[in-house]
Amino acid sequence: MDLQDQLKNLFPEHVSEPQDASDDSENDIWHQDEPILCKYEKRKGKPITILDGYTGATEDFKKLAKELKTKLSVGGSFKDDKIIIQGDYRDKIMEILKEKGFNVKRVGG
Repeated sequence: MDLQDQLKNLFPEHVSEPQDASDDSENDIWHQDEPILCKYEKRKGKPITILDGYTGATEDFKKLAKELKTKLSVGGSFKDDKIIIQGDYRDKIMEILKEKGFNVKRVGG
């Protein structure tokens, strides 16, 4: 008896929902008219890339942050409506965002 059968025995009235194999996150992120600002800074001597200026929902921006960190294989965080990526990845981030249909503006350097 596998886990699915055990769960069916515990919750007989539950109907499982089919899961989509293609979870396309591009369609559910809101695109804006103003450009997203892509900045470069150094904090404590280490380079970081900051994305700022997104006016959509916070959850969409968090999804975008997670996707960028995964594609670039780097660390980062989401604070104060800004995405902070460790390292100088402005060019790669701008390419990824342009492929998704965002308007991106490079600030500084």
